[in-house]
Amino acid sequence: MPRSISSKLSIKEKVGYGLGDTASNFVFHIVNAFLITYYTDVMGLNPLAVGTLYAVARIWDAISDPLMGGLADRTQTRFGKYRPYLLWIALPYGLIGFLAFLGPDFSPTGKLIYAYITYIALMTVYTAINVPYSAMMGTITSEPSERASLSNFRFAGAFSAQVIIGLALFPMLKEFGGRDDPGAWRNTMVVFSLLATFLFLYTFATTRERIAPPKEQRQGLAADLRFLGKNRPLVVMLIVAFITLTFSGLRWGITYPYLKYVANFSGETYFWYLDRVSIFYATAPIALVIGLLMTKPLIRRFGKRNSLIGLTMVNALSVIAFYFVPATHFEQIFWLNIFSAFVAGPMPAIVWAIYTDVVDYGEWKFGQRSTALTFAAAMFVQKAGLALGGWSVGVLLAYFGYVANVTQSEQSAHGILLMFSLIPGLLTILSGIVLFWYQLSDDEVEKIAVDLRERRAEV
Repeated sequence: MPRSISSKLSIKEKVGYGLGDTASNFVFHIVNAFLITYYTDVMGLNPLAVGTLYAVARIWDAISDPLMGGLADRTQTRFGKYRPYLLWIALPYGLIGFLAFLGPDFSPTGKLIYAYITYIALMTVYTAINVPYSAMMGTITSEPSERASLSNFRFAGAFSAQVIIGLALFPMLKEFGGRDDPGAWRNTMVVFSLLATFLFLYTFATTRERIAPPKEQRQGLAADLRFLGKNRPLVVMLIVAFITLTFSGLRWGITYPYLKYVANFSGETYFWYLDRVSIFYATAPIALVIGLLMTKPLIRRFGKRNSLIGLTMVNALSVIAFYFVPATHFEQIFWLNIFSAFVAGPMPAIVWAIYTDVVDYGEWKFGQRSTALTFAAAMFVQKAGLALGGWSVGVLLAYFGYVANVTQSEQSAHGILLMFSLIPGLLTILSGIVLFWYQLSDDEVEKIAVDLRERRAEV
C-alpha cells in the first residue's frame, strides 16, 4: 500500500532529491561562474559578442521554460509526471555539458557559431530536466514543513556541488594544462559531466511522486498561463526572481575577472594545494551550507516572508561593502565574502519553499494545480534575469574597455569593481523592497494545506 501523501519523507529520499541539484550544478554552476571568461580568455571571443550570445541563448532558455512546464504537466507515465524526465535527459545533459567546453580549434567565426549551437543546446536540456526536477518538490509531499525540509536538502546539494567545484576545478585545470588551455577545460568537464549524469539517475531511483492535480483539471496552455497571472503571491515572487537573478547573472559572470584583474590573485599555492581564487570559490558555498542550517530557526521565528526580506537587505549591504574594501586585501574580502554567503544561505531554500506554497494557494483559490508550469514560470523569469545579467557583463566589459589577459586600465578595473559591488547590491535592495508586496503568511499556508488534504480525502 502506498504511503499517505502527508507522511514524513525518509532521509534517503530527501538526500536523493537534493543530489539532483548537485548534478545540475556540476555543469550549470561552472557555466554561470566561468563560461563568459572561458569564451573571452580561453576561446578568444569578443566580450560584446559573448554578451550578445549570452542574451540570445538565455532568452531562448527562458521562452522554453513555460513550454516545458506545460508539457511536463501533461505527461503521464508509470513513473509519474515529472520524475521520468530525470531518466530521459540525464545523459544528454552530461554530454552537451561536455561539448560546451570542447574548445575546437576553429576560426573566430567558427568558434562563435559553435558556441551558439552548444550553449543553446545546453540551455535546452537544462530546461528539459530542471523544470520537472523543480516541480517534483510540489508532488513528493503535501506537508509544508516537509517541503521546506526538502528545499533545504536541495540547496545543500547545490551548495555542496559549488564547494566541490571551488576545491577541485582550478587544481584539475592546472593538472591538465592550465586555466587558459582549452584541453584542460575539456578534460575537466569530462569528470563533472559524468558525475552530473550519474547523480540525476540516482535522484530518479530514490524519489517518488505522490501529489496529483485535480482530476477535473483539463485546459490548454494559454488558459494555464492566464491562471498563473491571477495568482498574486506568485506574481510578486516572479518579479523578485527576475531582479535577483539579474544580480546573480552579473555577479557570477564578473567574479572571476574581479579576482583575476582587480584583486590580482595569482595562481600560486596559498594554502595546501589551493590558490587564492580556489579558496575564494570554495569557501563561499561552505558558508552557504552553514547559513542554510539557519533556515528552519529563522522561519520558525520570523516566518518565510519576513526572514527573506531581512536576509535580502543584509546581503545587499554586504555586497555593496566590497566597493569600499581594497580588493588586494585578501583576508578582508575573504571574510566579507564568507559573511555575505552565510547570509545568503537560507534565501534560495526559502524562495523555493514559497513556490510550493503559491502552487497550493492557486489550487485552493482557483481549483487548479499547475505545478510544473508554476516552477517553469519561476525558471522563466530567473533565466530572463540571468540573460540580462550575463548580457550586461559582456556589454559593460566592452564599455569599460576590458581587454583579456592583460593588465586592465584604471577605467576597466573600476568598471569591474562597480559590476561586482554597487550595481548588484542596489539590485538586491530593489528585490527586498518588492518582497513587501508578498502577503501570504505561514499560518495561511498551513490552513490551506489542511483544507486541500480534506478536499483530496473527499475525492
